[in-house]
Amino acid sequence: MEFHHMAAEEVTITVRLIRSFEHRNFRPLVYHGVNLDQTVKEFLAFLKQDVPLRTSLPLPFRNYKYDKLKIIHQAHKSKTNELVLSLEEDDRLLLREDSTLRAAGVASETEIAFFCEEDYKKYQANPVSSW
Repeated sequence: MEFHHMAAEEVTITVRLIRSFEHRNFRPLVYHGVNLDQTVKEFLAFLKQDVPLRTSLPLPFRNYKYDKLKIIHQAHKSKTNELVLSLEEDDRLLLREDSTLRAAGVASETEIAFFCEEDYKKYQANPVSSW
């Protein structure tokens, strides 16, 4: 007899740390074994603990005030042509802290931006790249 117990689905996602929108300054981090049933708030807390410990990252990336997550790309959906992050569809793509990752639309191979909301709002108001 087989028993199928509902194990939490664990997936691989890429988190893009965005240090500067204007300068297109970002670094991807790949996370394996991410539980989609955790809340966005729990995942944020985990990232805030993990990122500063990543010695492979340059110091400015490790010590930055990231506080917001937004889906950049979902597997099997079309990619935007924004080089850093789409400024559209915030209502759908910004992750709300009280939601689970799964409910927020995160799935295996999803790419998520992790950034400072204040920077994002400034960039949205004036999306100019200085490069």
